[in-house]
Amino acid sequence: MRLTTKKRKLLSRSCAALLALSGGALGSAHAQATAADTPAAAPADAAAPIDAGVVKVTARRREETLQDVPVSVTAFTADQLSKQGVTDVTDLATALPNTTLKASRATNTTLTAFMRGVGQQDPLAGFEPGVGIYLDDIYLARPQAAITDIYDVERIEVLRGPQGTLYGRNTIGGAVKYVTRKLGPKPDVCLRATLGDYGEKDLVVTASTPLSEGARIGGAIARFKRNGFGHNLTTGQDNYDKDVTAARLSAEFMPSTALFIRISGDLTKDDSDPRNGHRLLVGRTSGAPILDNVYDTQAELTRALGHEQEVKAYGLSALVEYTINDQLSFKSITSGRRDKSYAPIDFDSLAVVDFEVPALYKNRQFSQEFQFTYTGDQLQGVAGLYYINANAFDEFDTILAGAVPTSTFTKGDIDTHAWAVFADGNYKIDDALSLDLGGRYTVDKRDATILRQIYFGGAGSPAMGNPGAVLFRPDTDFTRGELHRSDKKFTPKIGLAYKLSAEQNLYASWARGFKGGGFDPRLNVVGTKISLAQAEAGYRPETIDTLELGLKSAYLGGRYLTNIALFHSDYKDVQIPGSVAIDTNGDGKDDSFAGVTTNAGKAHIDGLEIEGSARVTDAFMVTGMYSHINARYTEYIVAGVNQADNRVFQNTPKNSANLRASYDIPMPLMSTPGKVTLAADVAYKSATNQFETHSILDQPGYSLWNASVIWTRADGKVRAALHGRNLSDKHYKTGGYLFPTLGKEGTLTAFYGNPRTVAATLDYRF
Repeated sequence: MRLTTKKRKLLSRSCAALLALSGGALGSAHAQATAADTPAAAPADAAAPIDAGVVKVTARRREETLQDVPVSVTAFTADQLSKQGVTDVTDLATALPNTTLKASRATNTTLTAFMRGVGQQDPLAGFEPGVGIYLDDIYLARPQAAITDIYDVERIEVLRGPQGTLYGRNTIGGAVKYVTRKLGPKPDVCLRATLGDYGEKDLVVTASTPLSEGARIGGAIARFKRNGFGHNLTTGQDNYDKDVTAARLSAEFMPSTALFIRISGDLTKDDSDPRNGHRLLVGRTSGAPILDNVYDTQAELTRALGHEQEVKAYGLSALVEYTINDQLSFKSITSGRRDKSYAPIDFDSLAVVDFEVPALYKNRQFSQEFQFTYTGDQLQGVAGLYYINANAFDEFDTILAGAVPTSTFTKGDIDTHAWAVFADGNYKIDDALSLDLGGRYTVDKRDATILRQIYFGGAGSPAMGNPGAVLFRPDTDFTRGELHRSDKKFTPKIGLAYKLSAEQNLYASWARGFKGGGFDPRLNVVGTKISLAQAEAGYRPETIDTLELGLKSAYLGGRYLTNIALFHSDYKDVQIPGSVAIDTNGDGKDDSFAGVTTNAGKAHIDGLEIEGSARVTDAFMVTGMYSHINARYTEYIVAGVNQADNRVFQNTPKNSANLRASYDIPMPLMSTPGKVTLAADVAYKSATNQFETHSILDQPGYSLWNASVIWTRADGKVRAALHGRNLSDKHYKTGGYLFPTLGKEGTLTAFYGNPRTVAATLDYRF
């Protein structure tokens, strides 16, 4: 990599800043070098990066301790998740630097994820998220059903920054990895039950048993049920309720000590009622008032294609691990996945048909990955091949009231065929210095068919169940194979790691990330007045170059830890999918909406991330996180004019922080010995923009308070806990729809995070 003068100055200043932030404790670290060789194990409830000598991660596709790996990674063990009362992956966002994880608007289980300014707001067909979600190293191509309730996991790893040289699929912004546990050699049964307010009743049962010396079988079944935080005043249904069933089954075979085989399957079914937004706008025609309860709605749409709201997702996979010799191993990961969603989306959230979108989404994927891992005395690394064949399909009606009610039918069918070869190696130059080199070559191919038709009448199109609809005109018709593109890219990585002492690890890296281009499935040629050439070209690939400097430190034998990272990213051709109101008949009034995907030319992102922990006494633990990010566009062309100064980054608050304290009280004299843990935490996020322009849907800065009381039996087999979340009952926006000019009533609706909740949980291992 050739460093410019600007980047050399940035690197030198970053080094000085890291040493200052570490508290100038290099002398202390050297003094404790001997003790650090056998770091003290931190408690199970410590939020990573606590357990320097215990928590193992596979961020570089091989097992390493969290403090040794020269990557920005945060890990949560199953025990930590249990003690903190974490229910799904979105609960982790408050403890993660520069990370947003939330349910997409109008959904219960579709994930919107952003890391360091990189992500995707709309879960559209054919778009792959900027943050990769992995289930046991299997990439999930679509965010539907990606908010997986946490059960049967060994740990969750969250990696920030581009990771393309290590992972099968592109991970331009970062990665969230679910790592499920391998089955044990003895029969094992675990039960987890939860009772909470809003009628919460959850039950998770996991069990496994050996069938023979070389075969084991196990599985888990989970049921998550909760009433709504609000009500639908029109239909009588709950709003923001939860009704999810999930299951996983696996069989493991060990024909020899060198060979491990796992066959597994999983299923998620979401039967929750439709989630509808809270209107922030008085009805323009009806004068319908703004409701007092932000979780209440008056939406009347409940079905899509004759189905109630429903999401089904399932997958099958086969893992083969073979140890060739002491240094070389081989892994094969084969997977197939499908999901299907019936989504009745009532944009206007009123008891009238004003702006409604009944939709169907279907996704399928097949992926195959081969890996070779080498672990020598001086050289360690991984090399692999990856292939994915995926299809994303959606069809929906846009039903709008107006002087002439219309229904616009849209169908998008997008195929992705991609393959990649990647390698990453780490060479120990001496006992202190190591060099990391990696590279990835990706070929991304997209083929699409897109159809958009306008019908008279407000009852929907023939495809969505209204055979009597009258066709007015097609706005977009690419059904003859016109849309196809192929993107190819080589993305390198280089890094250096230097052991300042046995307790301090300094690293610097530069990596390039890449995500292929494609086609917006809601494309409107007539209404947006784009040329056929522009439509057929689609949106361009995006790339990011990230320079990172990090310092991981341990003091006093691991009782105090700090992980600090500074980064600078150059982000180009940023893909920003969005929707805009349009005038299709030229009468000066907006009468439809269309998808518009913008490639913002250039952006710069600078950030700081600090994670730390302190075991003040054997009983008292404090952990914390602070992150700052400055993300700004420098080129954002709209109608030939650079609008960069008027554009902002979505879901990227400038400042985030978290502070958690826990205190253990031993109770050895009880009839059943154990300990009680008192824990509390507060999380802060500064102002957050929902879209690329400022709007009333933006969320000002806010804080969330949580507290827990946990009793754990001495043998660890029984745990009872009481968890309170969002104790101040803060109302904060997580998304919304902004179309005030459409329909007779206007659409301006917001979705909110969970209110104050209290739940009691019992874990029992037989």
